[in-house]
Amino acid sequence: MLTTSASRFHPTRILLPTDFSASSEAALEAAADLAIRFDADLYVFHALFMLPERTGIKYPSAFFPQQEFLLEAKLGAESRLDENVAPLRKRGVRINSSVETGNDVVASIMLMIERERTDLIVISTHGLSGWRPIVFGSIAEKVVKLVQCPLLLLRSAKLQS
Repeated sequence: MLTTSASRFHPTRILLPTDFSASSEAALEAAADLAIRFDADLYVFHALFMLPERTGIKYPSAFFPQQEFLLEAKLGAESRLDENVAPLRKRGVRINSSVETGNDVVASIMLMIERERTDLIVISTHGLSGWRPIVFGSIAEKVVKLVQCPLLLLRSAKLQS
């Protein structure tokens, strides 16, 4: 009989990307419970989508004040993150939060995984049906295909588009 030592999974750094949806908020609760159970650090972040700059094309600032819009959006997202994580800190969760800006949400998630040396990612999926996932693709699906660390995918109730 072959005996092997049982390896136990014990995450120390959990990452949760959030888009502030109901399914992301449920995933935040699940990630906080895991962080408490495993005495792990929880990193929560929101990827703020930024319009890509095209070579040779400048957005007229009078029509689209991109910098002001981004600053306002980032401040709003930071405020919302603070509201979401404050009750978790009171429960004793060691939690960090940030807002990342970029034009590729999946790339932002992958960079955070590497930067924070994540050993578990918790992500929610919205269960969208219809044309939206076909046209835009699923962020969760792309992360599942790319991620190298363990991942907990939480599926919310199916939504109609």
